[in-house]
Amino acid sequence: MAALIRPFVEHSGQLPSAEVAPSALGRAEAAPPGGLPRLGRWLRRPFELDLRALALMRMAVAAIVLVDLAIRSTDLEAHYTNLGVLPLHVLFERAWNPYQFSLHTSSGLWEAQALLFALAAALAAGLLLGWRTRLMTLGSWLLLVSLQNRNPLIAQGGDDLLRMLLFWGMFLPWGRVWSRDASRQPPPVSYRHFSVASLAFVVQIALVYICTALLKNAPEWTTEGTAIYYALSLDQVLMPAGRLLYPHYELMRTLTHITYHLELLLPALLFIPVFPAWCRLTFVLVLFGFHLGISLTLFVGLFFLISFAALLGLLPTPALDWLSARLAPAVTRAVSRLAAWRQQLPPWQLPLRLQVRAEWRTSPAGGFRLLPALRDTVLAVLLAYIVWWNLDGIVTPRYAMQPPLRWFGYLFRTDQHWGMFAPAVFKDDGWYILEGRTRDGRWLDLYRGGRPVTYAKPASVMALHKNDRWRKYSENYLFVENEWMRAYYCNYLLRVWHENPAHPPLEQLDVVYMKEVSLPNYRVQGPTREVLCGCRP
Repeated sequence: MAALIRPFVEHSGQLPSAEVAPSALGRAEAAPPGGLPRLGRWLRRPFELDLRALALMRMAVAAIVLVDLAIRSTDLEAHYTNLGVLPLHVLFERAWNPYQFSLHTSSGLWEAQALLFALAAALAAGLLLGWRTRLMTLGSWLLLVSLQNRNPLIAQGGDDLLRMLLFWGMFLPWGRVWSRDASRQPPPVSYRHFSVASLAFVVQIALVYICTALLKNAPEWTTEGTAIYYALSLDQVLMPAGRLLYPHYELMRTLTHITYHLELLLPALLFIPVFPAWCRLTFVLVLFGFHLGISLTLFVGLFFLISFAALLGLLPTPALDWLSARLAPAVTRAVSRLAAWRQQLPPWQLPLRLQVRAEWRTSPAGGFRLLPALRDTVLAVLLAYIVWWNLDGIVTPRYAMQPPLRWFGYLFRTDQHWGMFAPAVFKDDGWYILEGRTRDGRWLDLYRGGRPVTYAKPASVMALHKNDRWRKYSENYLFVENEWMRAYYCNYLLRVWHENPAHPPLEQLDVVYMKEVSLPNYRVQGPTREVLCGCRP
């Protein structure tokens, strides 16, 4: 651990000798090496990333992968085994893309899933520490894709972004500093990094916001300004801060227009070569506040944390200099205390050093040792492919990517769609009641631990969901095209209920949805009782 943190201390407090400290945000540092014409150096400035920012993003992404695994592991049987809501034969019959792969489909047993979860956690821990960073990144991406492909019914937009951060991380030197690998290398000549991969990463982040704005083409976003009103009318995702905002109609209209234009226009700051550090810092700070506001008002799972991680990778060099200078003393003290603690341990308690004979050959910048021209060409073509993919739903179908070309995106999971609350916000809302009839004629609600059935609206519909994975599953459960999944959920609930001997046996279970429809001016239609599925033991 001391070796991991030491590069942070060594690289804090002063810049490498080959780099000149900027006197103000946005002012150019030392001229980069090479013979690029002045115009070329000027145009590439928006796409230069700081190695320390990439290291922060690496650690944040690894931590989020670990949190995601921890949350998913609480539903290991329900979501990933043959005893759950999506057995393997049903997955392959109903929800499988033939171009995709998944190691998690190799077995329907929970023991096999637990082993894969443990392997994924170990790889994410290695990525967090920056140990064999390239190998850990590749392994983490591979297992994340495998996990997401195992159950597409619980996927949400944040999964696309997390997957793409790991994908571009395979081509970025995010283990060059503040990592275990960095302790084996001399300090970098400059913290600034430019490559086709860094350009692709910046464009990827811009695509997230530009595309979600362009997909929001309904009047409630573009003219009426009622989108946030309708979003906060959805009790399934309403957070406490959202309840405080909901009564203020005109404020919500103003925030709707701000949100739409912010997503559409703010990414332009990422491409301005004049004062790029100022532009980049403005983009990062505004969107940090934007995603914080979303997380306080709407239940979006890990999406806001994943967005935070992506924004960390965009922090400009002056901001990292400022942070490093202030954090270095605290880190130095922590390293000293850790070193003293390690010296007090008996030899048999010291952590074992793992030796790996086969290492990936890397260039001094930490990338794959490929012919630079070939690597850059492949990444440029890949970036163009991803940009084209994102035009789906924005341009006319004639110019969108055609199905025969989509196999690559499905295979390597570079497919993505940034359609949160687009083109319009859902108006249908409601809550579930799992009506179980006992042999003595009582009606119990399994969704509320077996309490007597009541049709009164819960104080918090959002609190009924165990986590965002179950909330997304319940959302997909409603769609008519997903009617096939309803019986498997119903029978899963019956089996779990009867496994507890304290529960009274049930003769019938109905999955009931109390449907409400949000209307203008705080009016609601309903609720109406809809029986989605029924099953018997």
